[in-house]
Amino acid sequence: MNNEPATKKEIFGWAMFDFANQAYTLLIITVIYGDLFTRIIVGGTAGDYRLGNLLWSLALAGSYFLVVLTAPVLGAIMDFSATRKKFLFASYLVTVITTSLLYLVAPGYIFLGMVLLIISNYAYSVGESFIASFLTDLGKPEDLGKISGFGWALGYVGGLIATAVALLFLGEVSQENFERIRWVGPFAGAFFLVAAIPTFLWLKERGRSRRLSSPRKYLFLGLRRVQRTYLSLTRFRDLALLFVSIFFAMCGIYIIIAFTFIYGAQVIRWDESVRVLMFVVVQITATLGALGFGFIQDRIGAKVTYASTLLLWILAIILIYLTPDLADWAFNSFGWNWQAQYVFLAVGCVAGTCLGSTQSAGRALVGLLSPRDKAAEIFGFWGLFSKAAAIVGLVGIGLLQLAFGLQASILFCAFLFAAALFVSFGINEARGRRRSYLSD
Repeated sequence: MNNEPATKKEIFGWAMFDFANQAYTLLIITVIYGDLFTRIIVGGTAGDYRLGNLLWSLALAGSYFLVVLTAPVLGAIMDFSATRKKFLFASYLVTVITTSLLYLVAPGYIFLGMVLLIISNYAYSVGESFIASFLTDLGKPEDLGKISGFGWALGYVGGLIATAVALLFLGEVSQENFERIRWVGPFAGAFFLVAAIPTFLWLKERGRSRRLSSPRKYLFLGLRRVQRTYLSLTRFRDLALLFVSIFFAMCGIYIIIAFTFIYGAQVIRWDESVRVLMFVVVQITATLGALGFGFIQDRIGAKVTYASTLLLWILAIILIYLTPDLADWAFNSFGWNWQAQYVFLAVGCVAGTCLGSTQSAGRALVGLLSPRDKAAEIFGFWGLFSKAAAIVGLVGIGLLQLAFGLQASILFCAFLFAAALFVSFGINEARGRRRSYLSD
């Protein structure tokens, strides 16, 4: 059992996992592979990529469904056996291998692409829950906002580096450039493999290790503990409300992560240079948002910070929807020749600020309201609610864009963030923290 306080080196090692796994998030889910899958692997006629968009949504939703089924049970097993680091390592290896195998997916190989995407995104997503469960070990409650914000910020720096290199050497997403751009999978896998090494060197396992005689007993133990924790969530009213709020917020965030660059290509019809600029803008503003709101959170409270970011999200979504109209209005009213793609860049600053800060504030708030002896299990529920949200959000946007087009469907996100904000009004942070201490 290791109860030593975390050193700065250990905190840095923990944050390096965020640095490493952002290569997967950005290169595979957000910037390159989503566009590659919808327009090249699946393809379309006359610029209509609705089928590719729907299949992309269903593949991601399928991977998140697996997270919903397994994350809390795996968290309960890790809490009992003090094996979080081993589970984290396993998820990391599976992500690296299956992401690298995306190289094999050629145009028309839709089923293979969906299978590899489901497996790789599942492993990546449960790894998010595993690494988050270490947060409560790394500092005092009043420092968790800064620590969580540092992790998210370092993650965006990692994403910036990985994606900048990929865009420089791999080029644009097009049929003509397919033989180069298909290397995005192996590159993302290699980056994750190397950059996460400090995590496994410096992050420490804490807790009392307990063993059972067979794997089946661990499964039954995990199911029983999850059932007890689920039933006991009624005693953690504020934590339960937070999970509901996070559900709605993450519905919207996963849509933005999976469709921003698809939206830019299909609705805004941006140039390649603007796509690169948008990536840089989002990474920089997300980094500043995660760091800035992390420090703000430790001064004004996690709940107020979290709610503030939801308000910003509602504004950002409305601006995303109105981008083409804003460009037309500026020209018709004042003669300003604002191209929609450059208006979209400005809107990206607002969205980027929200992206890092909302997730960081939500993760830190879960840590503050969680009993320390159930950290992995509670963060398993965090993963459950987040990924259940991804299923609803991605399937929802996939079906809506099939019926109404992608631009109109993006307003669905504004409704989701408004619902998250409404639920958050019922959270009492001080009461929730007292309850977590009493349950330790």
